[in-house]
Amino acid sequence: MTPRKLSIITGISYLIIFFAAIFANFFVLEAMLAKPLETLQQHPTMVRSGILAFLITAVFDVIVAWSLYMLYRQHILSILSTSFRLIHATTMGVAIFALVISLEAQTSETVLDQIAVFNTIWLIGLFFFGIHLILLGNIIKTPKIIAVFLAVAGAMYMLDTAAHFLLVNYDDYASVFLMLVAIPSIIGEMAFAIWLLIKGGKA
Repeated sequence: MTPRKLSIITGISYLIIFFAAIFANFFVLEAMLAKPLETLQQHPTMVRSGILAFLITAVFDVIVAWSLYMLYRQHILSILSTSFRLIHATTMGVAIFALVISLEAQTSETVLDQIAVFNTIWLIGLFFFGIHLILLGNIIKTPKIIAVFLAVAGAMYMLDTAAHFLLVNYDDYASVFLMLVAIPSIIGEMAFAIWLLIKGGKA
């Protein structure tokens, strides 16, 4: 498979992850947090679609891990970077199990407890994902600005996970950490996906 085809596969997979994650997080999970039992009982199809969307992100995470490895397999850090992304995908798969259990919940408290379990496991996974992004930023040679944003995003993911576990008053700074993670992550990963689709793999 040519580098151009691998770049297109990676770029498309990234976009699928973005849109699936946006739907699952900001439409389904936020609705469940706001009105746990009501959302579960009145919009069961939406909730189940959200769980499926999370599964899709995990599947395409593995595809991205494979395609990035194939693109940059000559680099000494490629296997290590791929391994950390696969750990993240595996952790996400485990976390989704908590959302599946919530489908049988009879109280809002049970739903919220399962979402908390999901978020905690996912948070651990994001720590490994952060390491992957730092390594990826060191692997890709061009464009340099995207490589920098990827590395910074990775560091912010790790910082956010550490802050969750170390700061007893994390909620007081939650919005700050959200911005620290979101800005470099969205810019870096989205720009990388677009670059792969337009220029990746070309001579």
